[in-house]
Amino acid sequence: MGSTLVEAADTNSNPSIPDTAQDPDAPDHRPRSLPVREVILTEHAWTAKERAHGQRVDTLIGSHQQRRARGEKHPVTDFLFDYYSIRPGRLRQWHPGVGILLQGPAARRFLTRKGYRETRHGVSASPATALPGRRAAVHWIHTLLRACAARPPQFACFGLHEWAMVYRSGDRRHDAVPLRLSADAVAGVVEDNPICCSHFDAFRFFTPAARPLNRIQPGPEERLLHEQRGCLHVNMDLFKWAGKLLPWCPSSLQLDALELAFRIREIDMRASPYDLTDYGCQPIPIETPEGRAVYETHQRGFADEAISIRCGLIHVCEQVLESSSSQEKPISR
Repeated sequence: MGSTLVEAADTNSNPSIPDTAQDPDAPDHRPRSLPVREVILTEHAWTAKERAHGQRVDTLIGSHQQRRARGEKHPVTDFLFDYYSIRPGRLRQWHPGVGILLQGPAARRFLTRKGYRETRHGVSASPATALPGRRAAVHWIHTLLRACAARPPQFACFGLHEWAMVYRSGDRRHDAVPLRLSADAVAGVVEDNPICCSHFDAFRFFTPAARPLNRIQPGPEERLLHEQRGCLHVNMDLFKWAGKLLPWCPSSLQLDALELAFRIREIDMRASPYDLTDYGCQPIPIETPEGRAVYETHQRGFADEAISIRCGLIHVCEQVLESSSSQEKPISR
């Protein structure tokens, strides 16, 4: 696969957003072998980006790290760090993304990381470094992202998955947080409303009594069949897929996904049966028509926001999968 070099001190374009970003459901008529359009960044330009990335990470996770240092738990945001296994040190590592060549002596420190190589033009995260096992994983992620992008979004779940996780059970995932309704009232909401959760990783936490009430029984093998882009958890998962696509995924796109996940998680828990007012989260009472309308408005907004992130990740996958050994040979040292 050939490459096109474009010299630039900096670039404001996002190489991870494909031409179909505004309409992911449109047929993709692009050729299946696209050249990687490589952009050269001077050392001054990319080190500035690296510093800005560090500042953005501080803004996003600084308060979480301070709470952890004090031994404090947070039932809303801790989920993102525990479920997605965010390691602050790994998140702080800046990755320019596929197609970006870094110039200057300082760029050689990237060669200590997996996936980077040096050519006569500079140091870059090369798709050609993907081993067969990782290429298979990238192919699966690409297939899932494309399936979610093509499937019509559904907006009728109203966040009932969190209610199904405490239905008719004395155990609660957030046992230090009170419910804002009685156990019988929670059970009534679950029984009076159709449960249609399509996300396996949410469904698997349903109580045994709640699982038969779900319209489908999603398993790990059916993710490609059921996951859809209206689901809050599917859109939060974009952060997970960005992490699995490192070092080819640009850190800017990964943090975009994390920022979206933070906001989705807040709505997710505000719509739950838990009383989170002590954490500054006013409830969205999905047990009422008004609350369901508010939830759906947020859900639709998140689905729209996720389009560009999902398309960016799809494009990263395609650049990795379309790479070949015909790329420029690395410098031997």
